[in-house]
Amino acid sequence: MPKLEVLDEIMRKNMLMWPCLEHDDAPWTPMSKPLSESKVALVTTAGLHVRGDKPFIATQPGGDTSFRVIPRNTGVNDIIQSHTSIGFDHTGIYRDLNVTFPIDRLQELVDQGTIGSLSDNYYSYMGALRDVTGIVEDSGPEVAQRLKDEEVDVVLLTPT
Repeated sequence: MPKLEVLDEIMRKNMLMWPCLEHDDAPWTPMSKPLSESKVALVTTAGLHVRGDKPFIATQPGGDTSFRVIPRNTGVNDIIQSHTSIGFDHTGIYRDLNVTFPIDRLQELVDQGTIGSLSDNYYSYMGALRDVTGIVEDSGPEVAQRLKDEEVDVVLLTPT
């Protein structure tokens, strides 16, 4: 694990000033049934969306806190990335979407009986946000309600 001292001054200050939300209670819900009987959804911060959907907006102050719906039956070639951060290497995602959005691996787990079923829709946000207020107050609760409406039991969160 790198220490702050090894970072250049700009990166060190950036890390020290990065907002970190604190909650009085843990947003954890114990499993009510085995994973083999559960419906699983996928939510990512990789800035992915279906080809033809509105790209995430890089110039929005604090970052774009909106979300995109990716129907489970969307083909890999129709899922593209508009995440604009230069802070990570996009190469792995371009070579294999499953690196950050494991749609094929989840289907394999369903086929093996490890997971009960998959949700009809997955959700994507853009990571590297400076202000997450929009997610906490608006888009997060909306996606949570959509997941509840679809009777999702487990959500796999994947980073960029």
